Amino acid sequence: MSETLHRPAALAAPLAARLRALTPARVALDRTGVSQRTGDLLDFQRAHAQARDAVHARLDASTLAANLAAITGQEVLVMHSAAKDRTIYLQRPDLGRRLNETSRTNLPAGNWDLALIVADGLSAIAVERHASPLLQQLLPRLEGWRLAPIAVVEQGRVAIGDEIGAALGAQLSVVLIGERPGLSSPDSLGAYITWDPGPGRTDAERNCISNIRIGGLDYITAALQLTYYLAEARRRRLTGVPLKDDSLQLYESTAPPWRYLPRL
Repeated sequence: MSETLHRPAALAAPLAARLRALTPARVALDRTGVSQRTGDLLDFQRAHAQARDAVHARLDASTLAANLAAITGQEVLVMHSAAKDRTIYLQRPDLGRRLNETSRTNLPAGNWDLALIVADGLSAIAVERHASPLLQQLLPRLEGWRLAPIAVVEQGRVAIGDEIGAALGAQLSVVLIGERPGLSSPDSLGAYITWDPGPGRTDAERNCISNIRIGGLDYITAALQLTYYLAEARRRRLTGVPLKDDSLQLYESTAPPWRYLPRL
């Protein structure tokens, strides 16, 4: 009885197929005797290798900056954190949270409503694939906002946006960053929104939109969520735990069909 209940093969085939259709997660996998099937094992190893490759991949900052400049029609700043290479970046998270001296001296101070920062984080491929399409959806919704020059940062972490936003003189910062890769999503992009950025800000003082990718949160929905957070942050002069997302009515009509999953 116990063996029957715990074997995935005990799931009815139609139910197993419906589960697999709803998620990229590895559910209801078949077995060969007491072992996983060779195809499932190889698929897991492939996904694990893709996740490792994403962590160690290097951002092509100059190409990304050129793409963003073509979208915005403005200069894009290319910067580097205090972590000189990927090995140091992974070993010393603190160095990824601040700029090196050269980048720090090249930041033009101003009086901006918003600073947009694009950083490689733990998945450079996420940034290369999704930052430009997301900004193409977001920027037209920011008409009337005074936007600082976009900054592209190599070997950067979320908190590097605090130093950049403060140096630029921006009321708000948004950091678009590659998230830690998973076994079903090596290219997931996150967006971190911070009011009054500056050294010492904590994660509790930010709002995050995650899983922006094909097969995850689509670009239009992510842009609408970002627009909502930015407008509310400026109106209420805060971000973080007190600021909740009540924007469903703004984007529910554009949500992809998989948002409304049927009951099994």
